Amino acid sequence: MKRVVVISDTQIPFEDKRALKNVISFIGEYQPDEVIQIGDLVDYPAPSRWSAGTRAEFEGNVIRDSEYAKRVFLAPLREAYQGPIKVLEGNHDERPRKYLASRAPALAAEDQFYKFENLLDFQAYEVEKAEPYYPFAPGWLAIHGHESPGLNQVPGATARMKAIKAGVSVVMGHTHRLAISPHTTGHNGRLKTIYGFEVGHLMDVRQASYLKNGPANWQKGFGLFYVGKYSATPHAIPVADDGSFVVEGKRFGEIKRVGGKFAKGENKSA
Repeated sequence: MKRVVVISDTQIPFEDKRALKNVISFIGEYQPDEVIQIGDLVDYPAPSRWSAGTRAEFEGNVIRDSEYAKRVFLAPLREAYQGPIKVLEGNHDERPRKYLASRAPALAAEDQFYKFENLLDFQAYEVEKAEPYYPFAPGWLAIHGHESPGLNQVPGATARMKAIKAGVSVVMGHTHRLAISPHTTGHNGRLKTIYGFEVGHLMDVRQASYLKNGPANWQKGFGLFYVGKYSATPHAIPVADDGSFVVEGKRFGEIKRVGGKFAKGENKSA
């Protein structure tokens, strides 16, 4: 069966550095058939409603953050993995383009530079920008999650709602939650089940200043699919606070405690 890794909401430059490094290392060892980053690869905090009217709006960090994202994500991922990489544009990724359109529409009409795929130089890294509702497996579509309205605070419920509307299983990010939620219809034993899958996030939540130190029902993780000819089986992979996780009985990026301090250990069976 084919294997597809789906990650979301790295929110660079606010990424969980250890978790992201471990996931890229895992991809390099696992060598899946496809890697899909389904949005909010970059946070782009400056051109946003959070910074509007503040000093941050004028700091001009779009180029800096784009270069940093290439350095910590695209370059090491492409070095570790030569297979197909798809990226969807999330609501944070589109901030520079939308900001330009709202503040300088005469320039935005002819602009190419501030398009997400050009800021991150997808062509150089042989990355393909995928459109929303990307059909990556039989009976499955990939979206970021902001394309249509509606959010639910229960993990998995937002994706299930969007799957019901679409009539097929949906994998998405956007909520920063990690859960698989099924929905079954039919009668007389003839049943059909579709799934909503929210793949969590790989962000350092301490950097999320908009939470104002409050709680968030967020879960760190990513998705793994086993894809056959007629169907696909989803698996949610939780990422622990130390950035480690387990796939197929093997722990990746384990952190050991040695003498009261943390020391990075070798990958080993869980």
